[in-house]
Amino acid sequence: MKDFKKYYILNGPPEEVYIALTNPFTIELWTSEKATMNTEPGSEFSIMDGSIEGKNLEFEENKKIVQQWYFGDQETPSIVTIKLHEHKEGTSVELKHTNIPDEAYDDIVEGWNDVYFELLGDYF
Repeated sequence: MKDFKKYYILNGPPEEVYIALTNPFTIELWTSEKATMNTEPGSEFSIMDGSIEGKNLEFEENKKIVQQWYFGDQETPSIVTIKLHEHKEGTSVELKHTNIPDEAYDDIVEGWNDVYFELLGDYF
């Protein structure tokens, strides 16, 4: 298992970034794919037409999102924590993804950099 941590800068205020990450209609706007999402802890989510699925664990409005991402029958949960911080250019997004299966690590990192945050950057 491996962990990944990185900061991204998005050109929008934390309130708008939070909505982009938690509102299913807004998620569909920046991904151009079907999304199921709500901010109820314990609820399941699916974004990018099922490419990313898991369980919502914790929300702090406009500040923090914690999710468990599913990787098959993995015993140790893979946890994604996204923290939003005000930044002079908009929002600094602190991403921490823990317990990524070794065989999926390179694809996950590439997905964060070249798909997820590239699409969000284009949206903002």
